[in-house]
Amino acid sequence: MGRRGYSGEFRRRVLDLLAQGRSVASVAHDLDLSDQTIYNWRRQDRSGPSARSEHRRARRGRGGQEADRRAGDRVGCLATVPGTSQGGRQPKRRYAAIEVMAAESLPVQVACTVLGVSESGYYAHRHRAPSERSIRHAILTDLITQIHDESHGIYGARRVHAELTLGRGVLVGHNQVQLLMHRAALQGITGRRKWKRIRPDHIATDRVERGFARSGPNQLCVTDITEHPTREGKVYCCVILDTYSRRVVGWSIDASPTGALVTNALGMAINSRLVKALSPATIIHSDQGVQFGSWAFTQRAKDSGLLASMGSIGDCYDNSMIESFWSRMQVELLDRKKWNTRIELANAIFEYLEIWHNRKRRHSQLGWLTPTEFERNRITVA
Repeated sequence: MGRRGYSGEFRRRVLDLLAQGRSVASVAHDLDLSDQTIYNWRRQDRSGPSARSEHRRARRGRGGQEADRRAGDRVGCLATVPGTSQGGRQPKRRYAAIEVMAAESLPVQVACTVLGVSESGYYAHRHRAPSERSIRHAILTDLITQIHDESHGIYGARRVHAELTLGRGVLVGHNQVQLLMHRAALQGITGRRKWKRIRPDHIATDRVERGFARSGPNQLCVTDITEHPTREGKVYCCVILDTYSRRVVGWSIDASPTGALVTNALGMAINSRLVKALSPATIIHSDQGVQFGSWAFTQRAKDSGLLASMGSIGDCYDNSMIESFWSRMQVELLDRKKWNTRIELANAIFEYLEIWHNRKRRHSQLGWLTPTEFERNRITVA
């Protein structure tokens, strides 16, 4: 299969196991990893940017941490304030955001640090005379606001531009009008949206027809999403299962059932198992959930040479193998206790998938072998 790549989510779950008190040797043994690999991951995690920023905040004390938190919160809010568009990325927009935060009694030094500008540059900007461009923008913004108000909020950028050029003789480009209206939070009235639901038949047909048996690996993979509650909220898990060996070849865990959840699981399966073993007959089978019909998931499958397949609506038998997997996982793990936090349940799911199901659980359909033993024996016989 070649050298296996490990996703960032896989590394985080391994480090979480160490944080729970597991030893490096036991985790490495259970996951077929080398001790040095785990030591390298832990060293990289400890020496990452987040660790260095935490060290700097600790040196500044509790007051500095509180100021950083408040400044970070205000940066997120000011990203949509007129005059600070584009998330405060341009220097002039950053200075405007700092002025707002300074008026709210936040330290200028902290605001400059959070936004990545120098204090000297900020103070020089305050005493600098306005440029001709900024003066022209201010005049045009007043005219645009006046035209927009006279139209009772109906005019958008095109009609405001037409009124400026044809009605008032002002020489200005359409893009500039659109930019200034965006900064002033002005927009016209648009037509009523027409929602169009994509028919699943236009995405993929059922290429499996409930026939899950295959003669070799990487021929058919089934996927689905499950959810389970904790006291913090729900945890969602997407799994991709190879129907030949029943091995979990891709998974992803998150707090929301988005298209990124299923796309990340597919990416793990492609990078770890399928990247060198794809054929024109490789099928990825799912139900008709909106996540599996998303552009990101379908495009990733097409780019990797996979054939998408979907069962019918509301019929669990069309994807019965993965439904059976969820049923076992529900009995053997999820329903056995009450889960307090999302991270606790996510780590338990990771151990169940990678250590218990793939490497230790014996399956009756595989001659009482584990999925890894079954694949290893097949390779040896071949």
